[in-house]
Amino acid sequence: MAGLGLLVGGWVVAQELERRGAKADFAWSIVGWAAVCGFGGAKVWAVLQEPGALIADPIGQIFSGSGFVWYGGLLGGTLGVTYKIYREGLSWLMAVDCIAPGLAIGQAIGRVGCQLAGDGDWGKVSDVPWAMTYPYAIVGWSYPEGVRVHPTPVYEMVAYVAVFTFLWSIRKRPHADGTIFWWYLLLVPGARFVVEFWRINPPVAFDLSAAQLFSLLLMAIGACGMLAVRGRAAARPEVAPAAPR
Repeated sequence: MAGLGLLVGGWVVAQELERRGAKADFAWSIVGWAAVCGFGGAKVWAVLQEPGALIADPIGQIFSGSGFVWYGGLLGGTLGVTYKIYREGLSWLMAVDCIAPGLAIGQAIGRVGCQLAGDGDWGKVSDVPWAMTYPYAIVGWSYPEGVRVHPTPVYEMVAYVAVFTFLWSIRKRPHADGTIFWWYLLLVPGARFVVEFWRINPPVAFDLSAAQLFSLLLMAIGACGMLAVRGRAAARPEVAPAAPR
C-alpha cells in the first residue's frame, strides 16, 4: 500500500506540475527522492523514539520492515524533494503546491496498509460499534480475547481523503503560490492532532503526545505561511480600471 500510495501520489503531482508548465517526468524523480529520504527519515525517527531498543538490538531495529514514523518521513522527504526542486530551478512554493494534494492522497492509501498490517498504530480500547481487533497484527496484539479498539488508521485515512478532496477542488482557483501547501500544513497535522486523542501513544508534555506537539508546530508554520500570503495580497496595490474611450 505504501508503494501504491507513492504511485498514485506521483501521478497526481505529475498532473499538477504539467498543468503549471513544468515537466511531468520531473514528478517521478521527486517520487524517487521522496521515497528514499522519506522512508529513511521515518526509520530514523522511529529508532530515536526507542533508544533502549536500539541499544539492545541495533541491527534488528534499523533493518526491520516495520517501525516507521510519518513525521520523520515528512521531514526526510521534504529535505530530499527540496534539494531536487532547487536543482531543477523551480519555484519551491509552486512545486510544493503541486505536491500537497498528492501527498495527502498518498498518506490516505498508506494508512490502508497500516490498517491491513496492524503495525501497532491502533487506538484505545473502545466499545463503539465500529471498534475491532487486530489478532494477526505484525506488531504484537497483546489484548485478551473480546477486547476491541478504535481503528485509528481508518480515521486518518478518511481524514486524509477529505483533505485531498478539498485541496484538489481549490487548486485551479486564483491563489498565490504556497497557498495549497499552507492549507495542507493546517489540515493534515490538524487531523492527526485530533486522531491522536484516540491512539495509544504516551504523552510527553502538557498531556500531549510527541505527534501532537509536532502537529502543533506544523500547524503554526502553516498558519504563518497563510497569513504571509494574505498579507502580501492585501499590500498589493489595486490596478485602476482603464478609462473608457
